[in-house]
This record gives sequence, structure tokens and C-alpha cells, in this order.
Amino acid sequence: MRGFKAFSAFCAMLLMAVSLAGCAGSSTKESTGGYIDDTVITTKVKAALFNDKSIKSSEISVETFKGRVQLSGFVSSSQSANRAVEVTRRVQGVRVVENDLRIK
Repeated sequence: MRGFKAFSAFCAMLLMAVSLAGCAGSSTKESTGGYIDDTVITTKVKAALFNDKSIKSSEISVETFKGRVQLSGFVSSSQSANRAVEVTRRVQGVRVVENDLRIK
């Protein structure tokens, strides 16, 4: 009976370790917590761009991976692109901004 309990405890610990390893991130894959953090950053950036009336945010796409925000899409001028980058940099949690915006 004692051996069965030890084996059961070992199996339970092994199962927990495997399930937690599935949530871990790597250089190309985010952890579950990192994904949630990046989703929050993306939402905050989109809101900040939307609230800035000098930027036509409907044509700007925002993607975030580990705090690195990529802006892509179309803007009417280089000033609008620079303003979008500036607004994005001010959002809490943004580490780097990649400007892939194109001027129409």
C-alpha cells in the first residue's frame, strides 16, 4: 500500500510538471501570462491611437509580441506615422515600437 501511495504521488507531480511546462514560453512562443500581457498592451495602444484625433487609426494594425509593438497599415503623412509611434511609445508596457506604416 505504501508503494502505491508513493507511485501515485510521483505520477501526480509528473502530471503537474508536464502541464506547467506547456504554459512556458520560449524565444518564438509566448507563455500564457505573456500572451495576456501582450493582449492588454495591444488594446491600450489601439485605444491610445483611437483617442488621438490627429491619427486615422482605422487603417493601422497593431501586433504585440513580448512587449514589442509592430504598427502596420497606411497613414496620410510621415507626420501621422511619427505621431502614431510617439503615442505608442507612451503606452505602459511597450518596450520597442516597430514602425511598418506606409504613406498613401
